[in-house]
Amino acid sequence: MKARVVELVKENGIATVFINNPPLNVLSANVITQLRDVFTELETDDEVIVVILTGAGNTAFMAGADIKEFPHLMDDPNMKESVLATHAVYNQIDFLHKPTIAVLNGLTFGGGCELALTCDIRIAEEHSQIGLPEVKLGLFPGSGGTQRLPRLIGEARAKEMMFTGDPVSAVEAEKIGLVNHVVSTGEGMEKAKHLAKKIARHSLQSLSRIKKAVDEGGEEHLSAGIELEASLFEEVFRTKDVREGVSAFIEKRKPSFQHR
Repeated sequence: MKARVVELVKENGIATVFINNPPLNVLSANVITQLRDVFTELETDDEVIVVILTGAGNTAFMAGADIKEFPHLMDDPNMKESVLATHAVYNQIDFLHKPTIAVLNGLTFGGGCELALTCDIRIAEEHSQIGLPEVKLGLFPGSGGTQRLPRLIGEARAKEMMFTGDPVSAVEAEKIGLVNHVVSTGEGMEKAKHLAKKIARHSLQSLSRIKKAVDEGGEEHLSAGIELEASLFEEVFRTKDVREGVSAFIEKRKPSFQHR
């Protein structure tokens, strides 16, 4: 039986996913499989509104791929299938219809940086180092880094990070828009839970449509994005939670959303 390397804890509408593959939480085939299984469960769990993703310990969020598995890939005639299988799991996290928060609590390199990029919000502890060093091995980011990083921080900055392979500090990452918040070492989960609780008070009906409008609309011409927004706005007005939210406002009370 394979070791448990991805752990899931659920409480009060918030799911926390821990990557626990010591010592550096590297991205092994086992981690990929278990991430897939956990996020498949979270997709259909009606009680979970927000997901936090982090690494166990305080040394690494994820220090890249398991280099020991690379020789096998080099000789694999179906390598692209393996690469696309990893992409499928990263896309699964990226396209999850629930808000996601990554807590970067140490080294966040290569596949770890690319995994963090799949989340909606990133919080970095001040000792974290974030980068895509693949070029130093004669490679380049192959788990979505060349696509997600430029969309987040701009083409020029992203190319510099990938061309040099040099990491940035948590402070620099916040400056360039790679992370949302920087906190003291050991305080990442506290910040994430505080933010997750604020988000989880709202209706998943509206949260999921905000995410869809931004993610899908951002890839469209403005007019097409506006059209998408209008369609989603019409949809959300048909939900029970809108009726509850409007009634609560009129009655001057807190809404009790059922996410329907």
